[in-house]
Amino acid sequence: MNKSFLALSFLLFSGQSYAAQNGTAMNWTAIAMFSVVVLITLFITWRAARRTHSKEDFYTAGNSISAKQNGLAIAGDYMSASTLLGASSMVFFKGYDGFIYIAGFFVCWPILTFLMAERLRNLGKFTFADIVSYRLEPVQTRILATCGSLIVVCCYLLLQMVGAGQLVKLLFGIDYKVAVMLVGCLMLVYVMFGGMLATTWIQIVKAILLLFGGTVLLILSLRYFGFNLGNLLVSAAKNHHLGQKVLEPGSMLSNPINALSTSIGLIFGLAGLPHILMRFFTVPNAADARRSVFYASGYIGYFFIIVVVFGFAAISIIGTNPNFYVGGNLGGDLIGGSNMVAIHLAGALGGNILLGFLSAVAFATILAVVAGLTLAGASAIAHDLFQKVIKKGKATDKQEMLVSRFAVVGLGIVAISCGILFEKMNITFLMGLTFGIAASANFPALFLSMYWKDLTTKGAVWGGYVGIISAVLLVVLSPTVWIGVFGFETAIFPYDNPALFSMPLAFIVSCTVSLMDRSERAAIDRAGFEQQVVRSELGAKQEDLEKVPMH
Repeated sequence: MNKSFLALSFLLFSGQSYAAQNGTAMNWTAIAMFSVVVLITLFITWRAARRTHSKEDFYTAGNSISAKQNGLAIAGDYMSASTLLGASSMVFFKGYDGFIYIAGFFVCWPILTFLMAERLRNLGKFTFADIVSYRLEPVQTRILATCGSLIVVCCYLLLQMVGAGQLVKLLFGIDYKVAVMLVGCLMLVYVMFGGMLATTWIQIVKAILLLFGGTVLLILSLRYFGFNLGNLLVSAAKNHHLGQKVLEPGSMLSNPINALSTSIGLIFGLAGLPHILMRFFTVPNAADARRSVFYASGYIGYFFIIVVVFGFAAISIIGTNPNFYVGGNLGGDLIGGSNMVAIHLAGALGGNILLGFLSAVAFATILAVVAGLTLAGASAIAHDLFQKVIKKGKATDKQEMLVSRFAVVGLGIVAISCGILFEKMNITFLMGLTFGIAASANFPALFLSMYWKDLTTKGAVWGGYVGIISAVLLVVLSPTVWIGVFGFETAIFPYDNPALFSMPLAFIVSCTVSLMDRSERAAIDRAGFEQQVVRSELGAKQEDLEKVPMH
């Protein structure tokens, strides 16, 4: 663990040097609280590392997490940088449109609760590829699942790294690129040493801290307006450049096709996020999997509500104060970047103590989510690709764990690179794009494999790759990347989210190819469906499932 302390020390030293060179004073109260929270998470990682002995411990915490604990951990995974930082900033800039966008992230939970949770737990062991390949040809479907997992993981990693980089840049005064690299190195410590057990407990602790800090900021925000929500909204309309329109549907909802595509991505994307799906394998049984989603929904719903209040409150408190803008220019760039509204609000209402606390918790939030994402990507590479495809299940646990740790390093390098490239993007908007890709790349194959008896290997593979390629291609051609990143004047694909087009296309191709498939393998795929249903409903133990010769 010495490397992690060296990284933290270098972070402090870099910030002090930068501040001295530029004649600015560092916020030592905030930095002290920041350091305490980071040290707590490192202590959790150290304790977890002592209890992580097998790949079951590394991937799924040995199925030892209770429903309530897993509910908090899922909430911690979901209440990420995009929620606290990006969502509050979106409401600050977009008003009502930001509220609608946030609501879309919550609508998806009933789908996961009632359609997915129990079957995921009963049929899977480490990754969602275990479910897709249960009755289908394992090599082809695991390669497909690995591709889908890695693409979604990399997209989600990039938005977390953007939030972390901007937060550390604001708090320590160091260069954004240096901040992103340091965050990436610290994240590697969490995953490589502690695995899923450390990641889960860090998620639980930071979820509790985030709910507590958010509640305190909510009370302070309401007190500023005399505990009158009407006064808060009237003041927001008065001080926002949109005027009364800040409380009405705006440009984000003016295009019905764009709004529908975004909604589809948000609703179905959750069921395609590998790091969320892995959470169902950490509990002992299917009933706990379902209950954990119920607990998570309550925590997340509450937090989404208070984040909306943050955004509207900040319009009057932050938006009218030139001290929070670069050069004191109202309406210009916010100090620290466009995603720092909640952090500035904490400083304005709670001083350095609340600023430091919320910054520290936000940073721990990002690190924990990044660790979970990296673990999901590493498990896809080591378990699905290396163990099941390349080694045909004959690799030792030691070999698999070694590959997993190499994969963690590789994903860390990708995350750092992407975080630097997308510095200026709103992270909640990037999260919406990630959900759209997940809804197209992973959800169709996962859903059809569990619920449609006629799905065949050929149909799943064709539909899966069509979903992946079309989603990624449409994102690249969309205004977000084609104009915002590449700098072209007009986008080839006019909509912000690909889900309306890429997800149905994946379903259509999967169904069409499956219905036309009359191969011997197709007959085996169809014959195995009834047995899969029985196993998933009875909740058979995983070791019993593995004895069934499905392939």
